[in-house]
Amino acid sequence: MITARDLRKIGQGRLKDAEALFRARRYDGAVYLAGYAVEVALKARFCRTLKWPGFPQTNREFEGLLSFKTHNLDILLRLSGAETGVKASHFADWSIVATWDPEVRYKPVGSAMRTDAREMLNAAKAVVRAL
Repeated sequence: MITARDLRKIGQGRLKDAEALFRARRYDGAVYLAGYAVEVALKARFCRTLKWPGFPQTNREFEGLLSFKTHNLDILLRLSGAETGVKASHFADWSIVATWDPEVRYKPVGSAMRTDAREMLNAAKAVVRAL
């Protein structure tokens, strides 16, 4: 298992990585890592909500918990127990973040524009803080 504390650190680290990529004009990578930071923050939230010592990592640890083994941010938010609060106080930010798909890593370089990346970064930061 990976601890909730480690997940929070990873999420914050990915946001910093996304900012570095943004400053380097690597907008596709910035968008991808910003979305990934939200995914990791949601998984840390599971641990808090469900009072788990950590989040499953191996197939064996995921036995009976396959609903949690997803990258779909809408599903993860619903399972986190934070959906009502996040959508009530950060609906606009969530609407931006919810468009993220891990498959963006396969899009051609140059698919994300500067404005797209800045919007995703700002929204991801707000949602991660809310979690």
